[in-house]
Amino acid sequence: MRSMKRQPTHPGIIIKKDYLEPLAISIKDMAGILGVSRKTLSKIINERGAVTPDMALRLSRAFDTTPDLWLNLQKNYDLWQAESVSSEWQNIKPISSKLLHQNA
Repeated sequence: MRSMKRQPTHPGIIIKKDYLEPLAISIKDMAGILGVSRKTLSKIINERGAVTPDMALRLSRAFDTTPDLWLNLQKNYDLWQAESVSSEWQNIKPISSKLLHQNA
């Protein structure tokens, strides 16, 4: 498994720095454009919430991007967090391919 050394940027930071600030759009106004509550968008911007598939669709429409962009940003952030916060997952032993094929 390939490990990233640097923490990926949370998609909320990208929304804030690359879109809201340059366009001078407030969180409240952007929430209205997206059709979500200010609280929902604020959680994402402040890294306390995640970009869901529905939000990815909304962001992609508003910013003329793809939903995959937003979902991949979130996935990379989440995987890095999971890998960095706990090492429990490293205790799992791989299942041999012989066992996998016996059960197929």
